[in-house]
Amino acid sequence: MSEVRPGTFMAAEIAEQPQVLERLLRDGWPEIRQIAVAIRRRAPRYVVLAARGTSDHAALYAKYLIETVLGLPAALAAPSTITAYRARPALRDVLYVGVSQSGGSPDLVTCLDVARQCGATTLAVTNTAMSPLAAVAEFHLDILAGPERAIAATKTYTAELLTLYLLVEALRDADPAAAGSVIDATAQAVAAVEPVQAAAGRLVGADRFVVTGRGFGYPTALEGALKLMETCYVAAHGFSAADLMHGPVAIVERRTPVIVVSPGGMSTDLVRPVFERLTELGADRTLIGGGCAAPDAMVPLPAVAEELSPVVSIVPLQLLALELARARGVDPDHPRGLSKVTQTF
Repeated sequence: MSEVRPGTFMAAEIAEQPQVLERLLRDGWPEIRQIAVAIRRRAPRYVVLAARGTSDHAALYAKYLIETVLGLPAALAAPSTITAYRARPALRDVLYVGVSQSGGSPDLVTCLDVARQCGATTLAVTNTAMSPLAAVAEFHLDILAGPERAIAATKTYTAELLTLYLLVEALRDADPAAAGSVIDATAQAVAAVEPVQAAAGRLVGADRFVVTGRGFGYPTALEGALKLMETCYVAAHGFSAADLMHGPVAIVERRTPVIVVSPGGMSTDLVRPVFERLTELGADRTLIGGGCAAPDAMVPLPAVAEELSPVVSIVPLQLLALELARARGVDPDHPRGLSKVTQTF
């Protein structure tokens, strides 16, 4: 029997993402629209998003969408205020959203349960329709990603992103036709392995990374750093480009590997001055996207609306984590110390 190549599941699930997104847009939209109608009748004035790990980065993306597109204030929950400190906040007129691939983390289940008791409209976004989180929420959206065998989440992350995008579009009673462009763009990103392999060849010996972005590039920077940590066992720090300048830039020395997420639009405008400062410091700069001068390595991104760019911009970082893990002799399908469902309380 031939030996299974490390990262086989992760590679297959990265490649599967365009099909997952197409299925979600086709089969998931009717339910998303129906739930959005019910939520609009409640007229929430505020949105709280509870999540952990990869799903927390999807929730951050939703925060950007909700505030810029819907004009509603949104916040990321601190679950321990409810689970450990027993807070019971006043949540009337609040939409409380739990985002979780597995829907099995006890702290998120408790948060949604308590939020509902405290007057919130609760919504679970999961890949597991029969999960405890889905059961405790008033409404549930299935991201329709199918079983994910690799520990490191890839297709469930992009499916969460598109689900949240479609939810925001439905909440503003808009046509989701623009989302169709993300399917082809994601397919192009999945196929663009050569620039990723070139970048991986330059970075294979690095043990620490800085990953940065701003605006709609920020969730991608955080998720990209997480992928590098959990699959390659390196120290990877994800920062907002603004926060990077407020102290952490001190860790950037000459040849420090810095990955800059620059997907276009305002995200690129905001990150460009930081890229120039990294150039002055002599950092080794890998650019995901474009719009910044003379990077040391660059992985171009297919053009897509900035609000949808996180769905596409994460793909090169997923591929980079896979290539680096293989080059370092690590199996990214089975990271040490991790399991698919993380139990936090």
